[in-house]
This record gives sequence, structure tokens and C-alpha cells, in this order.
Amino acid sequence: MSWPIIMHINYFEQGQSIDETCKKAVELGFDGIEFRRRRDSYVEEDEEYLDIISKSVLKYGLKHVIFGYPGPDLTLNEKEKRQVEIQNAVIFYKLAAERFKLTVCNTFSGLLLNPDKKVPYARFDRHGSFAASEKHWEWASEGFEVLAELAGALNFRLAFETHMCFLHDLPVTAKKLVNMIGSPFVGINLDYGNIIYFKDISKSKGSIPSIKDAIAFIGEHLFYIHLKNSVNGIKAWDRNGVDLGDGEINHREYLRLLKESGYNGPVCIEAPRRGDREWYAKQDIDYVKSVINDI
Repeated sequence: MSWPIIMHINYFEQGQSIDETCKKAVELGFDGIEFRRRRDSYVEEDEEYLDIISKSVLKYGLKHVIFGYPGPDLTLNEKEKRQVEIQNAVIFYKLAAERFKLTVCNTFSGLLLNPDKKVPYARFDRHGSFAASEKHWEWASEGFEVLAELAGALNFRLAFETHMCFLHDLPVTAKKLVNMIGSPFVGINLDYGNIIYFKDISKSKGSIPSIKDAIAFIGEHLFYIHLKNSVNGIKAWDRNGVDLGDGEINHREYLRLLKESGYNGPVCIEAPRRGDREWYAKQDIDYVKSVINDI
């Protein structure tokens, strides 16, 4: 069993440079990093951003480079704007593929919030697929048919993250979108740490599968894994991030189930906690490596 262990960039978004991030990721024992598709706090062209990453990746010998949020926004009402989003994504992936051996990239179809502004953001059972109309499914499917063809040509795969406030917020909705696109190059990134945010929201009771059932349901479309953990907060829909070994999700069981399923893709660790995330990165990879060794 040799899953590549990926560090999500959110461990190192507290002022660290890309060079420092790559150096410390290697020192901590990560095989790669999931970068964002763009850095919100920087004004830079895709080429400049990718060249900075490429220089540091080569310098420190990172084996895997993955890109994630944001994906193309295909919730926009204007067709011309959706086409621009798709074309920008095409340009980015082409430039990235020139610099890195892409295997899988995390992706999204655009933030989809309830049009009722009175609905709190944290009421995830009122946003995303719960607020979608047929046009949203059609727009996302049409856009990713183009990107799926590109991924096939460039020999990498796209994985929709199960993430609140997107069409693909739960395994059932992510798989619906994947089936609509119908490409072997488009699948799912199972982030169970997001799925449990729906657990205590009354309207979505009954829609939350166990980890075992989620893995089985996604099946051959399981391309990528995100790991993070949390515990219940004060309100039913609030949660507090904790380290991988201390929260509600039993990651020993999770990784064992992945092994039994034959999963052979990368495993990415995320940082849901405030504070010294560099220290959390060390804690979390040590935990994951210990569990992998045990199972």
C-alpha cells in the first residue's frame, strides 16, 4: 500500500512563501501539495504563479502537484460568462500540464447559495444541491464535458470534492453530476470531514451515509480523498476543527476501509483549525503514517 500523502496548502497560508511551504512539506514527509488554482491575495498571471511553484517543487523534490479550489463558476446565469470560466480553466490546466505530471485535480462547479439572503451560510441543507434547479445541473454538466475531454487529452483526472454549498455537496449529488458528465476522467474527491457537517441538520437526516457506505456507493468514481476532523459545536450546524485523531471521524477505520476497497489514489490531509498550522501539519502526518503502518 503506497498512497501518496498530500498536504493541503491551507496548512501554509499564514504568510509562508511557496518556497518555504515546499521545503517544509518535504521535511515533514509529505509526497506532494494540493495548491489552489489561484492565490486570492496576489495579483499574478497563471504563468507566473505556476512558474513559482515549479521552481520550488524541483528545488525540494516534491513528487506530486495537485490543484484545487476554485473551479470554474458554472452557476453564472450568463452563458458568455460561463464560457469564459471554462476557457480560463482550460488555459490553466494546459499551462499546469506543461510544468507538472498531473494525476488528479480537485475541482468544484461554482458556489451555489440559496437566493434567500436570510438563510445563514452554515445552514448547508439550504444551499448547494438543496437550492439547485435543473439549469444548474445542465450548466455544470455541459461545462465539465469540455474539461473532461481536456483531462483525457492531458492524461489526468478531475475529482469533485464533496463540499457544502456546491452541487456536489454529498456523495449522492456528486455521483449524479459525475454520471451526467459520463467521462472516465471525472470522478469524486470524498471529503467525509465536510459530509458530517450535515449530520445534525434536520432537513438532511437520512441522507448522510456511513464512511463504508460512501466508499461503496462512489465505487470506481473514487479518485481522491481529503482527511480532516471536527467535533460538535454549540449550535446543531456548527462544528469545531480538531486534529485527525481526536474528532468524530475514526480515521483508522476510514483508512482501513479504503485499503479494503482497493483504493490506490492520493490521500490529502487538511487543516481545519486556527493557530499554528505548521505544528498541526506535523501532528497530522505523524498520525496518518502511524495508522497506515498499523493497518
